[in-house]
Amino acid sequence: MPVVSLYLNAQSNEHGRQDFERFLRREFNERARTYKAHTPERESFERDAERIKDYLASELRPETNGVAVFACAGAGDFFEAIQLAAPIENHRLYIYNQPHLYPLARVMDEYPRYAVLVADTNRARLFVFGRGKALQREEVQNVKTRGSRVGGWSQMRYQRHLEQYHLQHAKEVADQLEQTVREDNIEHVILAGDDRIIPLLKEQFPKSVAERIVDVLSLDINAPEHEILEESLEAMRRYDAKTDAEKVERLLDEYRAGGLAVVGSRDTLEALAMGQVEELIIAARQQDIEGDREDVAILSDTEVAEPFVAGHDGAVAATEPDSVIVADDLIKRARQNSARITFIEDASLLEGVGGCGALLRFPVQPPTNASAPQPQHS
Repeated sequence: MPVVSLYLNAQSNEHGRQDFERFLRREFNERARTYKAHTPERESFERDAERIKDYLASELRPETNGVAVFACAGAGDFFEAIQLAAPIENHRLYIYNQPHLYPLARVMDEYPRYAVLVADTNRARLFVFGRGKALQREEVQNVKTRGSRVGGWSQMRYQRHLEQYHLQHAKEVADQLEQTVREDNIEHVILAGDDRIIPLLKEQFPKSVAERIVDVLSLDINAPEHEILEESLEAMRRYDAKTDAEKVERLLDEYRAGGLAVVGSRDTLEALAMGQVEELIIAARQQDIEGDREDVAILSDTEVAEPFVAGHDGAVAATEPDSVIVADDLIKRARQNSARITFIEDASLLEGVGGCGALLRFPVQPPTNASAPQPQHS
């Protein structure tokens, strides 16, 4: 039965309207005609198309910027829809024998979960962001101290009192952040504040928090939430660009040394099938992944169907079907094995190894295929 995977950019255009209706109407009508009338496949697809259109007309929330829908009426009325605050760049329609998860995993990587602490010496605001929106908000507010004009010993006592107050405030804020990091399993933290509070906070952070700090920003304590989100997302992208290069370098070093790494889609798929993969490292664009659908067929012990792919901008429609099949199988197997997935934005970093590789939990047997891709030396 055909499984529909639909990704839509739900942002309003310059006229304040969403523009995916024409895309849906054209693609659904054209795809329906590719199935013979009165067949189970045609009936399943037409039911999916109607249910998707009804859902978008009645249940799409105003704040939604991206939508992912998976449906197959012929498989027990399977239907799942995900609305995202994070935008999806372009409309995409995939019809295959299983849900196509690569674009959704890509969005999750672009808009990860992380914490932002904005503080001064009297107040702190703590956010957990994810999928392009605030998932959690906390605030620590203490009694604001007033300045004193007295001199001599009184001034010194007041200054000691003020320093103690600021230290106590920093401890409370640090405790709150540590609890959030621990309970919500936060991997990345961004700080924002002035040059008085930031050093105090850093002194109070345990190692479990300190090692997760990726950047310190200059933001006012009263900065609006949307500004904090935008600035912190840019900081996360700078951090990702730096760590992407480091991860690929580690991958290639391990592979060259015959260590805990494989490269190329064939060996990576095999490692995933054996549960060896700790982290899948893969190109951000499907068209940059080289592979052969026969490798997927062998590991799945089943015939691999030809996927249909349509994109609003034409880019995805031009992608080789084998790239779509292999990319999706890599993501599916990584999720099944609870392996971390890292998307590499700079395609040139993985170009010499076919667009993918993996860091392993335990070693593999020496490869028997002499045609395994070799990393290019600069």
